[in-house]
Amino acid sequence: MEFILNLFITAGVILILAYAMSSVHVKSFWTALWVAFLIAILNATIGWLLSGLLNLVTFFLLEAIVSLFVVALMIKLVDKLVGNFKTDGFLPAFIIALVTALTIAAVSWMRGGNDDYAMLEQAPQQTEMRIAAK
Repeated sequence: MEFILNLFITAGVILILAYAMSSVHVKSFWTALWVAFLIAILNATIGWLLSGLLNLVTFFLLEAIVSLFVVALMIKLVDKLVGNFKTDGFLPAFIIALVTALTIAAVSWMRGGNDDYAMLEQAPQQTEMRIAAK
């Protein structure tokens, strides 16, 4: 379910940025959905290998920046594969990657999908309950 939601979020971000930026061109929502699917597949295969290699070079200190850079490269690769999708340059692809990452993170946070944050919020309550029980 999370994968499908992320596909729709990515497709929506691509469409919105196509209307907002003159350097991104998408024919329709279905094209944006196809582009989002291809980005996900390429990012899970080629992007994973490329991320691993680049993170080794940076000693994992710049993992988030390397990840955005790799996703932008995958967007440029999809640009070459899909005829109805075009980005004029690397900067629009990087902006798409950045806005998509921020949007997916915000939606995940609003849905409460991250259990780590939920555990952090519950920790003080559990301590208070232990103190009250004594």
